Amino acid sequence: MSTIMIFAEFTNTQLKKSTLELLTAARKSNLKIQAIAVGPGAKNMLAALGQNGVEQVFVSDSEVFARYNSEVFSNAFAEVIKAQSPKFLLASSTMMARDLFPRLAAKIKAGVVSDCTELSFSGDSAKIRKPLYSGKCSAEVQFVSSGTQIILMRSNQLPIEASQKAGAASMSEIVAPKTDLKTLVKEIVKATSNKLDLTEASIIVSGGRGMKDAENFKLLNELADTLGATVGASRAVVDAGWVPHSMQVGQTGKTVAPVLYIACGISGAIQHLAGMSGSKVIVAINKDANAPIFQKATYGIVGDVFEILPLLNAEFKKILQH
Repeated sequence: MSTIMIFAEFTNTQLKKSTLELLTAARKSNLKIQAIAVGPGAKNMLAALGQNGVEQVFVSDSEVFARYNSEVFSNAFAEVIKAQSPKFLLASSTMMARDLFPRLAAKIKAGVVSDCTELSFSGDSAKIRKPLYSGKCSAEVQFVSSGTQIILMRSNQLPIEASQKAGAASMSEIVAPKTDLKTLVKEIVKATSNKLDLTEASIIVSGGRGMKDAENFKLLNELADTLGATVGASRAVVDAGWVPHSMQVGQTGKTVAPVLYIACGISGAIQHLAGMSGSKVIVAINKDANAPIFQKATYGIVGDVFEILPLLNAEFKKILQH
């Protein structure tokens, strides 16, 4: 029987939402499901993976995997993939994945397609769709090689459903590769925010040049706190030094697909639209009625963002308190 292998990402003691999306899609294939989980605490994911239909987990909780290093990860993953030869390898299309999996594909001579928005299985074949030309159109993708097919999915594109195939997953230990590394990651300094990363967030409140000053982003943070959202920004704001690049949404930033995207003072440049057009509901607030963002918006509010944001925040607080 052909197999699907999932790169299982987790935080603390829980599988990431994006991983649960991939597991739901994999269960619908009726193929054998395997998973790779690495990093401190990875072995604690065995029960959760088994409950989500995974039969075999290749795991290492070695400190070697505590920080992402492209050489370490690609070498370790290549050994597993070569030995198991899964038909499909699924992962979320994160910044790390877009660095790791093309390297892995080169090592194992596999095909890879990233930033996919639709995925379904029929027997040993997968139906995959991804956007092109900044979201102006989409294409159905087919692999021409017979080897492992690597598919990177955008988060928040696939449904999460309870598993009907729960069981106990067997464990196979990954031996951390001992290689003469060209680079060594000594430290990764993470942001202190408790909010989800933009690529994982279900709600994003994003600001552009219309916010006028970095200080005014406090209005976005207040609304985000009320909604349990993550704050994003346009490229112009990042280039101006108001916020760090990690908050940038767009073609040269992060591609996001939340359930709700609130664009505040963002005109809607093509590179920004390319990064958020997959959002299910888009609310645009801009005083320019002809701003391009309104062509993509589900709902549009023409007005002063500094007047509208406090009112919106107050109304949401009233609703959420009941």
